Amino acid sequence: MDSSLYRFVLPMEVRDYEIDYQGIVNNANYLHYLEHTRHEFCKEAGISFSKLHIDGIDPVVARAELEYLSPLKMGESFISCLNIERKGPKFLFFQDIYKTDGTPVIKAIITVACIEKGRLTRGEVLATAFNLT
Repeated sequence: MDSSLYRFVLPMEVRDYEIDYQGIVNNANYLHYLEHTRHEFCKEAGISFSKLHIDGIDPVVARAELEYLSPLKMGESFISCLNIERKGPKFLFFQDIYKTDGTPVIKAIITVACIEKGRLTRGEVLATAFNLT
């Protein structure tokens, strides 16, 4: 895994309450990992979700495509990686998770739309923050 291929990389660790009866991370927790990575990326870009909401701007997940490749287990460390591109009014987050040994865990494409005062927009505020203009 070459972290230089990604715009944002976040090291994380599996916590005990994320494990199911099979001893692996429950599938729904991967969505949490991906969301946490996007939020940390946004925070680094200077985006405050609470301020956006007060201003009537709400980025929302419109679609999630996930391919599970290898399970994570209790206590394992992993790297959550992110790239982003803009496609019309949508923001596509290309997100991959790897074990620290480079084993691919998940590949995902998360599509985010920007709702401003109840209407779909091109999300210029986000595009500017992400340098996608």
